[in-house]
Amino acid sequence: MGVPRLPAEITGGDGFDVLSGYANVVNEVGLDVTDKFILGANLALSLCQQHDISVAVLSESSPSCGSTTIYDGHFRRHKITGKGVTVALLEKNGIQVFNQFELEKANLALI
Repeated sequence: MGVPRLPAEITGGDGFDVLSGYANVVNEVGLDVTDKFILGANLALSLCQQHDISVAVLSESSPSCGSTTIYDGHFRRHKITGKGVTVALLEKNGIQVFNQFELEKANLALI
């Protein structure tokens, strides 16, 4: 996906639901971009595995990187509890994920 790109949100669940096929990622004009988010998550996982990364710090609230909150899928800037697609895949594979507000916790996880 290019940068800049249209905002996207998960509809019908969170990142775990996207990976299970029960939810989708759509952009603000309604285009389904689920496959691109899953591809990105798989690329991130592959890099983590290649470089023995066990802890990741990602940006909170995005449909890919949200570790505690994501947007609700209605493009109203309303956050809900949930995880993004990349976070879900990394956690399913034993990688601890923190957000940019949890740097102290991330550092402790490295000890």
